[in-house]
Amino acid sequence: MALSAIPPGFEEMLGFGLVEALLGRRSRRFFMGAEIPDGVFAYKSEHAPMPLSELEKLLVVTACAGNTGWHNMIYRAQRYAPHLSNYAAAAGGRTFPSAAGFHTSMTFFTDDTGVYAVNNRDAPAPADRKQDGSLELGDVVQALQRHITKLQDGRLKLPSEVPFVEAHNTWVSNKPGTLLVIPVADLTQHVLLGLCYMLQNGLVLYDDINKRPIPGIDRFKTLAKPDSTWPITFVEQLCMAEVTVELSTSCYAGSLMLQAMGLGGWLYDGIDPFSVLGASGVAGAEGLGFRYDTDNRWPYPNPTGLAGVMEAYCPPHYPDMRAAVEAVCDRKFGKGGPFHPATPGPWKDTAGVRGAAQVHDADFRECVALQAQYVYDTFGKFPGTVPSVFICPYLQAHHLDLDFYNKFYQPGAYLHTHAHHMERWHPELVLPK
Repeated sequence: MALSAIPPGFEEMLGFGLVEALLGRRSRRFFMGAEIPDGVFAYKSEHAPMPLSELEKLLVVTACAGNTGWHNMIYRAQRYAPHLSNYAAAAGGRTFPSAAGFHTSMTFFTDDTGVYAVNNRDAPAPADRKQDGSLELGDVVQALQRHITKLQDGRLKLPSEVPFVEAHNTWVSNKPGTLLVIPVADLTQHVLLGLCYMLQNGLVLYDDINKRPIPGIDRFKTLAKPDSTWPITFVEQLCMAEVTVELSTSCYAGSLMLQAMGLGGWLYDGIDPFSVLGASGVAGAEGLGFRYDTDNRWPYPNPTGLAGVMEAYCPPHYPDMRAAVEAVCDRKFGKGGPFHPATPGPWKDTAGVRGAAQVHDADFRECVALQAQYVYDTFGKFPGTVPSVFICPYLQAHHLDLDFYNKFYQPGAYLHTHAHHMERWHPELVLPK
C-alpha cells in the first residue's frame, strides 16, 4: 500500500490510543443520508449517503478479519506430553482469537458495490515481523486484498424490514452508503475439532436426548473409557458459545477501529441470521445464497454452505462424516497446516516445533467419525441440536452525520476523529473556508 496515496487521517489513525478507543466506543447509528421519520429523534439528514472509500472499507474489514501472522500455538497437554498440543486447525492468527486455534470462520461483507467473501482462515503470514515484533498495517491490508472474492453485484439482497431485520433497525441497517461486515462460522468443523479435543482428553459423546451411549463406542477403550462422557447437547451448545465469541471479537475489533478512523457504526445482532445466510425462502431476500435444507425434526432451516466459497464439513458437501473428519485432519496435518513441518512459523526451529505434534492415527479418526456419523444419522444433520453454519453478530460502518448529534446531544457525543474525519480522510470534498 503506497503511503503517498494515503490521506493524513491514516497516520493519525495509527497513533490513536487503545484507551481512547475503549472509552470512546459507542454505537453511533445516524449516518449521512439517514432518516428517522418520527418520535423524539425525528430527523432527516441533509446529506446524501456517502459510501466508505476503498481504503476505509479495507481498513475496517482488515480490523475484523486481517491475518496478523503465525500464531504461537498451545504448548503442552498433560495427557499426551511430551507431544506438542495439537488442537489448532490453522497456522495463522487473525485480529481476533479462536478457541484452541480452531479458526473455522470466514468473513463476508457488503456495500453498494457488491457482496464479497474473505477467505484467509488458512492463509500464511502476510509478512515477517520486525525485530521489535511489529507488523506493518499496509502489509496486512494488501494480504487481505488477495483473499477477497466478489460474489454478487449490488448490496446484499435483504430488505430492511420485518421479519428480515428487527423493528428497531429497519431505518438504519444495510442502507445505501453503509458497509455491513458478516463473520460466518462453520459450526460443523468446530464441533468436529471439539470431538478431537475431547478424545485427546479421554472423553466421548453421550446421547442425552435419547438416553443412550454411542453404539460401538466401547471398541475404542484404549482411547477413552466409554463412561467418560460429555452429553451431546452440552458439547454442541459449548461449541456454539465458542464460535459466538470468535465472531463477536471479530466485530469488536472492527468497532474499535471505527473510533480510530472517525467512522460511525455499531456491533449488533438485529438481523435474522437465517435470512442473511439465504434460508428465508422469500424471493428478494436471498441473502448470501447459502444452500439450506429443512426437516420436520428441526425447528429452523439448516444452512450448510455456499458452493466453492464456504462449504460446511458435513453432507451434502462431503459424502459422509468420515470424509469430513479426514478433511479436518488434512487441514491440521496437511500442507500449510499448523502441524506440517514444512509450514513456516515464528520459531527458531519451526520444523521441529510443528513436527512435534502427534498426528491423529486411524483408530483416533475412526472413533471421531463414529460419533459424528451417529449424530448425523440420528438427527438428520450435523451438529444435531445447533445450526451447521452460524452467524451472530454483525458490524456496520458508515459516515456519521454530525448535524444530528449536534442537534440532539450535548458536546462529547463523538470523538475528535469524527469531528475532523472529512478534512483528514476526504480533503478533496471539503470546501475551503
